[in-house]
Amino acid sequence: MALVAVQPSNTNDTDKGGQGEDFGKSSPVGLVLLIVFFIAVFFLVKSMNKHIKGLPASFDEPAEPAKDTAAEKKD
Repeated sequence: MALVAVQPSNTNDTDKGGQGEDFGKSSPVGLVLLIVFFIAVFFLVKSMNKHIKGLPASFDEPAEPAKDTAAEKKD
């Protein structure tokens, strides 16, 4: 069982808990910031793909060549 204590509000009843007339509206600065983030992500992905293409297919050590070659078997 949970008991919740509610304190009476001394403010006027028109306070909607932070949801005034500007609630939910974004500013042009937010739009510009979002566009800048998308551009930064685009260039980061482009750079990452460029670096990934330069990597070898495998990081395993190359296998040593076989000591018995076809030319040596003919002898």
